[in-house]
Order: sequence, then structure tokens, then C-alpha cells
Amino acid sequence: MTEDGILYTGRCLCGGVKMEAVAEPLWVAHCHCPSCRKTTGAAFATYVGFDKNAVRFIGELQLYKSSPGVMRRFCPTCGGTVSFMGEAWPGEVHLHAGFLDQAESLKPESHVFTRTEMPWAHMDDGLERHETFPSDDGH
Repeated sequence: MTEDGILYTGRCLCGGVKMEAVAEPLWVAHCHCPSCRKTTGAAFATYVGFDKNAVRFIGELQLYKSSPGVMRRFCPTCGGTVSFMGEAWPGEVHLHAGFLDQAESLKPESHVFTRTEMPWAHMDDGLERHETFPSDDGH
């Protein structure tokens, strides 16, 4: 922690977008939905949920409405993925784990949207698995 209470920092590839968070993450999870795969270009995306009032962004962010009620933000210079915000989680901002400078300290808790995971990317890591999002499948 820094003198001003900052627990987490982050930056995109070029450093044009930075972030400071003054709270611990609410959760950490791997998402296997097609939209997250497309936005990252990877088999799944790892997100870190924060209270949106605990996060401050520095620099210009580009906004993309990827589906109804969903906003994704990225750096307009390097294209680095930064965050996800959805109407289903009104008080949260979900940051891409790789955006955080302290990513190695994170401990994922679950996999979500496993019904669409890539069969060659199945991870037998003992984490909880949800076919959709926990709020959708009763878990």
C-alpha cells in the first residue's frame, strides 16, 4: 500500500492509460464467453472485480458497447484491453487481470461461462465451474 491508500495500480501496454485502486478486489474469475474471447484474442479472459468507486483511471479510454448493457474500455493508442462494465453489476468495474501491475498476487476463484469454453483450453485447476454466470445458473 502506498501513503495515499493505493493498493493496486495498472497500466496498458503503452502506458497511456493508468489505474489506481484503493480497495481489495471483490472477486477474481476466468470468463470463457465468446465475447470475452474476442476482446482479448485468447481462450478466456481473467477479470478482477472492484467496487467502481474504489478505482480511478488516468488517461484517455475508448468505449465500445459490445452488447446490450455491456461497455468495454480499452486504450485508443495501443488497443490494450482495460475494463468491462455491465448493467448486471451496476456497482462494479471488472478489470483485465493482465492490466494490473500486481497480477501475480491475484488468486482466481472460479471459471464462468464454461458451456462455451474451448475444448482444448479446459483447465483442471480445482476452481468452481459455472456454465453461465453464477447469478444466472443458481450458484
